[in-house]
Amino acid sequence: MTAALAGLAELNPASVPAQANIAARARTIGAEIAARHAAAVDRDGRFPSEAFDSLREQKLLGVMIPAELGGGGASLFDVAAACHALARGCAATGMIYAMHQIQIACLVNHGSNGWHRGLMERIAAEQLLLGSATTEKETGGDIRNSVCAVQADPTDGNGFTLAKNASVISYGDQSDVILVTARRNPDAPSSDQVLAVVTKDDYRLEKTSLWDAMGMRGTCSDGYRLEAAGVIDQILPLPYADLSAQTMLPVTHILWSSTWLGIAADAVSRARAYVRSEAKRKPGTTPASAVRLAEATAKLQQMKAVILAAIRQYELACGSPERLTSLSFATAMGTLKVTTSELVREVVEAAIRTCGLAGYRNDTPYSLGRHLRDAHSAALMIGNDRIMSHISTQLLVQRDGSGAFE
Repeated sequence: MTAALAGLAELNPASVPAQANIAARARTIGAEIAARHAAAVDRDGRFPSEAFDSLREQKLLGVMIPAELGGGGASLFDVAAACHALARGCAATGMIYAMHQIQIACLVNHGSNGWHRGLMERIAAEQLLLGSATTEKETGGDIRNSVCAVQADPTDGNGFTLAKNASVISYGDQSDVILVTARRNPDAPSSDQVLAVVTKDDYRLEKTSLWDAMGMRGTCSDGYRLEAAGVIDQILPLPYADLSAQTMLPVTHILWSSTWLGIAADAVSRARAYVRSEAKRKPGTTPASAVRLAEATAKLQQMKAVILAAIRQYELACGSPERLTSLSFATAMGTLKVTTSELVREVVEAAIRTCGLAGYRNDTPYSLGRHLRDAHSAALMIGNDRIMSHISTQLLVQRDGSGAFE
């Protein structure tokens, strides 16, 4: 049992047996398949197909789908543990898995009609991969506003069309389903959004830009023009602002943070191996680099603690829309993202200083260049400055809690 799993056992013992199975399967894929191909995925900026073939074989893409619909009925903790395990082998694999499961969570929590339930059955049976289109070139990456709008089909009272100039659709070429934000109708303000669920049969993608980035290269986050047509039942009924507050925002920050924890954990593992090799080379002495290892380990434990606390906070709020949409909850989730995205970089940097040139070089078992490049993406995915600006606005109207657990 991992340290993170042991930590959660005290909070929610009932979740451990199911999680252990999911985490063990993800850990095997991460260590034996994702890690083996991670360098090629990074170098070539290609989708980690080998890892996702294995995830499909192990039925791990549909683990969050309710059991009555053919899925695994997994908890958020189950999936967070899987993201962590996969990212230890390949950060891009862990991040794609996280982004997929974020969309699954939105569908499970808010897809109540027959069309959505039928799609969930398909996801579980066929292990479909879900992506998202939430950003637009015209809005500068602001996911809270859309230019794209749902257009009623004049020839079919139950149909709709939409067209979106998406600045990013990660792994768009590999996605089987895409969840798309759009204005409710052409007359709606930019912030009055809905989330439409479209399958490969419903949409057409035209690539407009390529993803050639410093890190997270395997996420294949290209830009596209997306055109889709469907029926009204495909649109999730809850307004996107409420859906985001209740599910997308907290699940995103928890699963992204768990992925970054996996990057940090592998960096510390490499640093520990380096220090041990130095200790064997000079028996009876403690390598000077051991102090840096202790620093990295302390920051890693801090990351684990804040993620476990956030999962527990989300579990306690689930079932209460009032708590999920409260300013204090939104502040806590935004703070989680900012904290872990900064800590992952600090952990990797401390690990590099532990290993010295062996970590700096690309041709040693202790190489950490890929980890550092991937870690730098964390503060930029929904930019920390944007989040902190939003939190600062919230704090102006948020009441001052009087209790330690508020």
